Amino acid sequence: MNKYLIVGLGNIGEKYNNTRHNIGFLIVERLVVQLEGNFKSANFGQLCETSYKGRKTFILKPNTYMNLSGNAVKYWVTKEKIKLENCLIICDDLSLPFGTIRIKSKGSSAGHNGLKSIEELLQTKQYPRFRFGIGDDFLKGKQIEYVLGEWDEKEKMMLSDRINKSVEAVMSFIFSGINNTMNQYNGK
Repeated sequence: MNKYLIVGLGNIGEKYNNTRHNIGFLIVERLVVQLEGNFKSANFGQLCETSYKGRKTFILKPNTYMNLSGNAVKYWVTKEKIKLENCLIICDDLSLPFGTIRIKSKGSSAGHNGLKSIEELLQTKQYPRFRFGIGDDFLKGKQIEYVLGEWDEKEKMMLSDRINKSVEAVMSFIFSGINNTMNQYNGK
C-alpha cells in the first residue's frame, strides 16, 4: 500500500500562529478538518493518521521549529517507509505573489531554512514541495519581520479561499499524483 506524508512547515508557539511563515501549519490544519481527522502528539510534532480514497496518509506539523524541520521529516519518512515522491512539504515563498500556488517534484531550497534542513538530512533535493506565495511587500532589510509578521487586512480577507484551494491541491497530490496536480493548480 502506498503511504503519503504531508508536512506543513511552521513554528510552534502562540506568537507564530497567524504569521506568514506558518502557512504550512494553516493548510494542514484545514486538510485534517476536511479529512475529519485529529492531530495527536507524536515524535517530532503533531501527527494525524488518516486515509484519503484508500491511500494511507500521515499529516505532520513538526514541533522542531522551521530551521530543524528535517529532523521531523526524516524520522517519519524512515519510520513509515514512505517513498520521497509521496512526501509533500508545504511552505511559504517570498518570491511568489500572495496566495499563488507552485508545486514541484524537486528543486532547491531557494533560501528557505525549512527546506534547507530537509535537504541536509534527506541528502537530496528530490522530493515534492508545495510553495504558497506570501509576496515580498517589505522594505529592504525587513524580510524577517515580514515573514514572521501577521497577515495584513487584505490578505486576511482572501486567506481562507486560498487555503481551501491549497487543500484541494494537496488532496489532488495524494489521489492523482504530482504531474496532474502541477498541471491543474500551479499558478492558481
